[in-house]
Amino acid sequence: MPINPSDGPILGTLYGTDAMRAVFAETAYFQRMLDVEAALARVQARLGIIPAEAADAIVAAAQVGNLSTEALAASARNVGYPVIGLVTGLSEAAGEAGAWTHWGATTQDIMDTATVLQVRAGLDLIEEELRAILRALVAQAETHRDTVMAGRTHLQQALPTTFGLKCATWAQPFLHHLPRLAQLRPRVEQVEFGGAAGTLASLGDQGIPAMEGLATELGLTAPAAPWHVCRDALAETVAWLGVLCGSLAKIATDITLLAQTEVAEVTEPYIAGRGASSTMPQKRNPIAAEYILASTRTVQALVPVMLGAMAQDHERATGPWQGEALALPQCFVLTHGALKHTRFIAEGMVVDADRMRANLDITRGLIVSEAVMMGLAPMLGRLEAHHVVKHACDLALTARISLADALEKDEAVASRLDRAAIEALIDPRNYLGSTGAFIDRVAAAAKAVLG
Repeated sequence: MPINPSDGPILGTLYGTDAMRAVFAETAYFQRMLDVEAALARVQARLGIIPAEAADAIVAAAQVGNLSTEALAASARNVGYPVIGLVTGLSEAAGEAGAWTHWGATTQDIMDTATVLQVRAGLDLIEEELRAILRALVAQAETHRDTVMAGRTHLQQALPTTFGLKCATWAQPFLHHLPRLAQLRPRVEQVEFGGAAGTLASLGDQGIPAMEGLATELGLTAPAAPWHVCRDALAETVAWLGVLCGSLAKIATDITLLAQTEVAEVTEPYIAGRGASSTMPQKRNPIAAEYILASTRTVQALVPVMLGAMAQDHERATGPWQGEALALPQCFVLTHGALKHTRFIAEGMVVDADRMRANLDITRGLIVSEAVMMGLAPMLGRLEAHHVVKHACDLALTARISLADALEKDEAVASRLDRAAIEALIDPRNYLGSTGAFIDRVAAAAKAVLG
């Protein structure tokens, strides 16, 4: 029975995905180990290390269905590792040829390489979501290029912006995540084959050819030397997931704030019953955003486990290595679940442009006080313009009138600008700076990254 909710058939629908769980499932892991054993046999047969007919039998027997779960569990419980039980089961299934199984390899070679194969498949799933999210956010940015809204700093209205620029800002980290992933893959997608203590002494002068052949057979690269105690690539991979999760959490945080009843500018896509309350029929809670935040924080909390596992002693670790198995699969499952939720939001978010404009107007023009000041500066000088606008803002707040009305009462302004000119200065659409150009830049960069 699953203990972690992300692995369960019910709660797992909220925290992860079946696709990623399938990659890191225990049965899949054992099949990956068998895949490594089969590939090793094929390579060693080509090199003349083991008989070709033995390799054929080993390859044919390397199916997880040939293993006994009970026997594997008993062996792992006794030995502390699963590979001895796996090799025993594989050897029995291969018959006489089983005597050539696992030739020159050690437990960690098989487990690490199987993990790398899982990581590669997991990164494929993650890359697919990254690309979809980037495309969706850029599309939203272009759709809402001119949808004016309040920009907020310190949770207070600051200056006008556009929802298009907000979406482009959400998209911008993905311009970095995809290249980082491309750079990361060659470092982590490496075969592990070093034998008992990283020397491959049991294979004589065939050690390096066997290692390179195994890498080629599995579609991996060969390291300069075995990496039994060099865990930087796996740690980097999970750290990258943690950074990616930070970007997802930023989007989720903004969505929860924008969806508040008092703001109500953007909501998650609506499906009947989604986000419902058991007692309050009116509720449409931001469920996707909530699970993004829960999952991403957990991933980031697991990153230190992988970093700590880098401190491995001598040629084989006495404990840090085993800790990786507790963190790495969960990080992949939770990240993929958070990505799916983010894609759901990015592709189908509901944007209320009218509410954005209404919220923009609640300060009666105060949000564009900087624009007024800059507009008056050429006439009055910057310091005097600041003083005039500050006085008008104070009057607007005290008298509960619009900034335009307050400015019209100031002789220094009224003598120079008529009401239409004042209204033009206060129109948020006239103070958007480079928002459109920034959106275009992000869109162009995304096109280059997506290819």
